Amino acid sequence: MTDTPARPATPILDRVASPADLKALSDRQLHQLADELRAETISAVSVTGGHLGAGLGVVELTVALHAVWDSPRDKIIWDVGHQCYPHKILTGRRDRIRTLRMEGGLSGFTKRSESPHDPFGAGHSSTSISAALGFAAARDLGGDPGDAIAVIGDGAMSGGMAFEAMNNAGHMGTRLFVILNDNEMSIAPPTGALSTYLTRLYTQRPLQDLKAAAKGAVSLLPSPMQEGARRAKEMLKGITIGGTLFEELGFSYVGPVDGHDLDQLLPLLRTVKARADGPVLIHVVTRKGKGYAPAENAADRGHARAKFDVITGEQAKAKSNAPSYTSVFAKSLIAQAERDDRIVAITAAMPDGTGLNLFADRFPRRCFDVGIAEQHAVTFSAGLAAGGMRPFCAIYSTFLQRGYDQVVHDVAVQRLPVRFAIDRAGLVGADGATHAGAYDVAFLANLPGFVVMAAADEAELVRMVATAAALDDRPSAFRFPRGEGTGVELPERPEPLEIGRGRIVAEGARVAILSFGTRLAEVLRARESLAARGLAPTVADARFAKPLDRDLILRLVREHEALITIEEGAVGGFGSHVAQLLAEEGVFDRGLRFRSMVLPDTFIDHASPEAMYRAAAMDAPQIEAKVLDVLGVARLDRYA
Repeated sequence: MTDTPARPATPILDRVASPADLKALSDRQLHQLADELRAETISAVSVTGGHLGAGLGVVELTVALHAVWDSPRDKIIWDVGHQCYPHKILTGRRDRIRTLRMEGGLSGFTKRSESPHDPFGAGHSSTSISAALGFAAARDLGGDPGDAIAVIGDGAMSGGMAFEAMNNAGHMGTRLFVILNDNEMSIAPPTGALSTYLTRLYTQRPLQDLKAAAKGAVSLLPSPMQEGARRAKEMLKGITIGGTLFEELGFSYVGPVDGHDLDQLLPLLRTVKARADGPVLIHVVTRKGKGYAPAENAADRGHARAKFDVITGEQAKAKSNAPSYTSVFAKSLIAQAERDDRIVAITAAMPDGTGLNLFADRFPRRCFDVGIAEQHAVTFSAGLAAGGMRPFCAIYSTFLQRGYDQVVHDVAVQRLPVRFAIDRAGLVGADGATHAGAYDVAFLANLPGFVVMAAADEAELVRMVATAAALDDRPSAFRFPRGEGTGVELPERPEPLEIGRGRIVAEGARVAILSFGTRLAEVLRARESLAARGLAPTVADARFAKPLDRDLILRLVREHEALITIEEGAVGGFGSHVAQLLAEEGVFDRGLRFRSMVLPDTFIDHASPEAMYRAAAMDAPQIEAKVLDVLGVARLDRYA
């Protein structure tokens, strides 16, 4: 591995300080610019790590869009923002591109506060068409001028919100451009009828002018081509349905077009820009990871990469001393499923990220990837539960937010035993605020009948999987973070936990710290430092935010001057439930000192998880300081 890989020669790219500079380039120079932009993207991500494959797949499309439209007057919205690295390089951020996803550096997604060329932020998928239609409607009402262009991946198009937006846009009839970036693969291979339909669209017709004609897009072609295109359309009658799906939604459909061929892209985009007077969908076929063999040949097409060697593609991943929480969850679920054939698993387009790829290998008929459709995933799980199965719905905390109405209406109200395995709980590092798992405790623990758990370590996670598997009369959830566990020994035959019962981890005096989740390791580090100076708090692991362990909590407040709760979540979660219990029991009337350590009331920008928790005031030194503060001790040497 080389620490400082050689920078590629980029004479044309060196002339581009903003998208306006592309207007001075010939089409031949734009071809060279695309080659240089691809090389610069590969070089930058080799230094920073990040989402490589998606950006490489849209290099030519990015060049074409900025050559034809006028950002930031025209709004180019990337969905999902994984695709935006080449866009960032062309929009005045090349000098900072090697700070991607680092503390104080560029975001890995589009971000409004970062650049006027990022009109709309996107860390989740399927939002771009709704946002673009909003920009278009604002323009028509006298707001910001310019066109709105949504670039949406075929995986993102599987989200229902995209079709809701297209239905609305077709009804409104306003000028709007949707570019469907069809790379046949999102993070995982795409699933569902839409993917099959898109594949059929471009595999059955070899000639681009015939394809365009078959879609009813003759009026958008340059005038000399229109008569020939009409004749071609007559020839194709009865052979193909063309772009019927999109046309029925009210869009003019153009394509499919080779998204890596600027000789096709540039004239097509120039034509539709000049002539469109309503919503247009342009179907662009690309290859994720295009132009970099290690990415093209990888199973995920180079979706997410650690720092890597440009020549070999070898990633510089640190050796793990402990299994990841995700892998512990997956193996635990497989073990439960081997004993119970009613256990099934559901993921929303994240089989690898949630570990369910391992489950699918073992039980292919009992694992369901529903695409980027969290709402459907939740209600589908509810239907499985109502049908007698034992579903585990594995979704990242940040993505579960998208299915909250279904969690309430379809699961909680009906008291169906869906088990939510919530990965990426807490702060997640380089993906930043859009991916922070900060809110699930608050939005689940207020639902009647829900059981809400958080694992303090990987052994506890194994037991929580067993607990959820055995809990068959109500919904449940257990949360765990991204990354490695602590290296504790895992139980081979885990016993389910008693519902609503925590545990004492270390006995002490004066102050009790009640931890919920994996901050427990930091709490114990803080206790060790305090104990060296004669003040060792009692430490307890709550395990459950709902139902609370009332007896344990009331014992802690009886036996200590102060109680501190700590959790990897926002205000309104575990600590708030504890405070409500204490208020109802009249504990505050008797003078208990109480503090609740939660994530701050702000969105924390991307950095390492350690830096993010330090910014959140939730690492060991700050826990130690909180203990001293609650006791009114100003300095450690006061009680040494």
